[in-house]
Amino acid sequence: MRIARTVAEVRAALAELRAQSRSVGLVPTMGALHQGHLSLVRAARAACDAVVATIFVNPTQFGPNEDFSKYPRTFQADCALLEAEGVDLLFAPEPAEMYPEGSGTVIEVEGISDRLDGQSRPGHFRGVATVVAKLFNIVAPIKAFFGQKDAAQVAILRRMVRDLNFPLEIVVCPIVRDPDGLALSSRNRYLSPEDRQSALVLHRTLHRIEARAAAGEVDSSALLDAGLAVLAEEPDVRLDYLRVVDPDTLEDRADVRQGALVAVAAWVGPARLIDNLLLPPHP
Repeated sequence: MRIARTVAEVRAALAELRAQSRSVGLVPTMGALHQGHLSLVRAARAACDAVVATIFVNPTQFGPNEDFSKYPRTFQADCALLEAEGVDLLFAPEPAEMYPEGSGTVIEVEGISDRLDGQSRPGHFRGVATVVAKLFNIVAPIKAFFGQKDAAQVAILRRMVRDLNFPLEIVVCPIVRDPDGLALSSRNRYLSPEDRQSALVLHRTLHRIEARAAAGEVDSSALLDAGLAVLAEEPDVRLDYLRVVDPDTLEDRADVRQGALVAVAAWVGPARLIDNLLLPPHP
């Protein structure tokens, strides 16, 4: 696995791959890798001839009171995991490489970026869209791989790809969970054993809503009430949002007859965790 630190190094390495007529898949990450990230790498390996992964803790998607300085950084361990999965090229730039002095261009996906996490974290999705657009431009993949756990991010990046005519496909891979149902997240490292037990309420909440919908309930308010009743079982978990929304626009849906995204975010101890599920259209 080659490691590139600059845009010029990435482009030189990619020129060699493309000279061999190898299609390129991109897996963007912020490091602190777990099996969820590695599932994206495996999907990319199955779909493309070469895989480029990135590790970049992007400062522009963190708010002033968020965990940028504390975000887990495990570069050597991450490299070992990516090499074992057969990644061809790792791009691991410093912030100054991605945002040279005087940089002022940003990507704002209007009308959607202020919903869900964007409402709770103003400017977050502007930072995400900007850095991902830069990575798309630098790597020029045919496919880019993201996890369903970041459903709001997926909706925004799909809109960006459509609006800016990026010639690539966004591939969304299923959420990877521990056996007890907790969605894998780099921020799970922040959880104490007691916090981790409390965090399971997020999956139980989604499971209750899924069960009620499968039993025939289509009213979003009733489904949310059922979920909130589960969340109340863990008073130390501080809810950010629990919403039933359109998976493409992130707008609230009054009912789930046409299917919906059920998304939850909450603070558990020091960690802000997210989870979601997709409800199919009602028969």
